[in-house]
Amino acid sequence: MGEATVRRVGVMGGTFDPIHTGHLVTAEEALFGFALDVVVFVPAGRPWQKEGLQVAPPEERFLMTAIATASNPAFEVSRVEIDRPGPTYTVDTLRDLKRAFAPAEMYFITGADAVLQILTWKDPERVLEEAWFIAATRPGYDLDRLEKQLPPELGRRVLTMEIPALAISSTDIRRRAREGRPIRYLVPEAVDRYIRKTGLYRGERGEVVEA
Repeated sequence: MGEATVRRVGVMGGTFDPIHTGHLVTAEEALFGFALDVVVFVPAGRPWQKEGLQVAPPEERFLMTAIATASNPAFEVSRVEIDRPGPTYTVDTLRDLKRAFAPAEMYFITGADAVLQILTWKDPERVLEEAWFIAATRPGYDLDRLEKQLPPELGRRVLTMEIPALAISSTDIRRRAREGRPIRYLVPEAVDRYIRKTGLYRGERGEVVEA
């Protein structure tokens, strides 16, 4: 028997509170631009960097992500962080997914500004060993600034990708939903229906992330 084919797996983590069109556009662009076999969306369980902030319950964020990605056969949603007890760390997620998709080459998809925070994460050297990083930028983003701020050990593992200018944020979507303003077209239609039906951001249904 021949060797198993190495899969190129994109990993897109986030709170997804809620998932929106910008997330989906970024994932699709990475899928095409880097010839990925699959993009795995990983809703955060207990995101340690959001301690003290209120976020929607993990199961609701997972369900919205599953609804949003259901129509794309190249998108998957993982419960790895939701089902893992304790705080959520990227190094653990990458290790678990690499084992699940083995043999696999991992590509962690994130925003260009977030790349600069990697060295503040748990076990940053291990994170860099586990995956390539795809830094998503908007048109006109100063890539020279990014390259100058990246230490050499990080810069060698970072790839860049330009995506359309979509000024969409989960924070703004939550605010609009809380105020009863429309969020149609900012999120997939099925996610819009879910939020309106459940009143997810209209009441006190969140959880405060604690240390």
